[in-house]
Amino acid sequence: MTPLHAARGAWNLLILGFKTGFRLRGGYWSWRNETAFGRDRSKWPPLGERVRAALEYGAWVGSMRRMR
Repeated sequence: MTPLHAARGAWNLLILGFKTGFRLRGGYWSWRNETAFGRDRSKWPPLGERVRAALEYGAWVGSMRRMR
């Protein structure tokens, strides 16, 4: 992942954070975590992989937003 790609992902996650009121344990983010990693937290990947996946998701969100 390039630094620019990571920055775009972080920026789009920040925008999503504002739109969801930063309720990271709220409905949207709970659903997002369950669909990405499953319900069983003991089977989740390590923190570094989750951060990379979140940045990839943020970058994807940005590309979808640009396509509108």
